[in-house]
Amino acid sequence: MYTYNVLDKDFMNSSLYKEFINNNSSRGSLRIRAYAASEAVPISNVKVTVSTIYENNKIIFFEGYTDSSGLIEKISLPAPSLNMNNLDIPNKRVYEVNAMYQNINNTYEVNIYENICVLQNINIIPELMVGEISGN
Repeated sequence: MYTYNVLDKDFMNSSLYKEFINNNSSRGSLRIRAYAASEAVPISNVKVTVSTIYENNKIIFFEGYTDSSGLIEKISLPAPSLNMNNLDIPNKRVYEVNAMYQNINNTYEVNIYENICVLQNINIIPELMVGEISGN
């Protein structure tokens, strides 16, 4: 499996990327919210990577960090168009969200749909808090 990044101009001109975009010609969005303490404490500087697997290749669409409010707003992602003949089963694209903070690495799968903003909560228990919780 190869890994590609959409920031690579050569990849954006490749037949693989053009085929992917042709099959996912619409857009959806993703909002990330990182927190601790039962959603009371926002966590900044969580490194977030959003990728998908296509034709046995990993394509990275976003890499960034949460802000002081623990947020990354509206990451625009390719999604398949709605099937107007069958709205009971909406088309979706599955993305992997990888969140890294200190030595903690959480991975989530999210479904992205045309014209929908999906919220992904990331619950972080910082290393300092882990010792307190476990009694160490």
